[in-house]
Amino acid sequence: MSAQIIAIDAMGGDFGPRNIVEACIACLSDSPSLHLALVGQPQLLESLIAAHPGVDRARLQIVAASEVIGMDDKPAQALRGKPDSSMRVALQLLRDDKVQAVVSAGNTGALMALSRHVLKTVPGVDRPAMVAGIPTRTGVCHLLDLGANVDCSAEHLYQFAVMGAVAAEAAGIPRPRVALLNVGTEDIKGNQQVKAAAALLQKAPELNYIGFVEGDGLYRGDADVVVCDGFVGNVMLKASEGLASMIGARIEALFSSGLIARMAGAMALPLLRRLRQDLAPARHNGASFLGLQGIVVKSHGSAGVEGLRSAIVRAQVQVRDNLPERLRHRIGAFLL
Repeated sequence: MSAQIIAIDAMGGDFGPRNIVEACIACLSDSPSLHLALVGQPQLLESLIAAHPGVDRARLQIVAASEVIGMDDKPAQALRGKPDSSMRVALQLLRDDKVQAVVSAGNTGALMALSRHVLKTVPGVDRPAMVAGIPTRTGVCHLLDLGANVDCSAEHLYQFAVMGAVAAEAAGIPRPRVALLNVGTEDIKGNQQVKAAAALLQKAPELNYIGFVEGDGLYRGDADVVVCDGFVGNVMLKASEGLASMIGARIEALFSSGLIARMAGAMALPLLRRLRQDLAPARHNGASFLGLQGIVVKSHGSAGVEGLRSAIVRAQVQVRDNLPERLRHRIGAFLL
């Protein structure tokens, strides 16, 4: 397997670089072909790496960046006020073909603004969109946008549908079913943007557009790609993660409520562990920015080590699948 080189914004996220360094070292151990460039403050990063003897430093380099974009920094401040931030330097490495992808747990708005400024979008795409795989009864549904674009026109939703279909195809789904998230499945339901986007999608025979889907339909697996604006998508993603955590906690509480419950819990333990593993938000952490001329994966700012590992693995998969090139080749056939 050829080497994969990924830049990590080591200073982003809610908890600083400690979890990021641990996740990087774990990924290096799991993937002999992986090379990582940790971008941030060298002295701090070296001290954290030193706590893990035996790290293959031939596959782990540090790239200096003197500034950090805070989680509450405005995108304009990130663009103009911090030219040597770890996020920007990581994206510049990607732009200059020194790495093949970037992973950051930092400020989402800043990452989107800097990615568009440094990398630019694929020709034909107005706005990048964030996409992630949401577990369903039958597998995974690609949901987008997850927060990069709060206000969207019908044309933007159409482009998101195209990009989502290409991403689903790259994940091995032939002719993916594409739907618009709506408050009902009838043609009369929805706001003007959703209705107009539906009209555009109905004129695109290259896409397997199946109509509207409600939130419960997403989890049933009624579609392979579900499209919405970033406001709705982000709320739905966070609600899904909260629901999964709540269900896990309630099950644990029920099986520890008495002797008989504990005995039943012991018998069901293998199935419960599998369910927890399947639904764990950390396993599905990492949203991809589709539509950029390069691979950028956004991790949750609050992600722990396992969640960060999942985001890095997502970047590895996209490098292997060469997703931006797939999108570039297919975009002309789809876009109006």
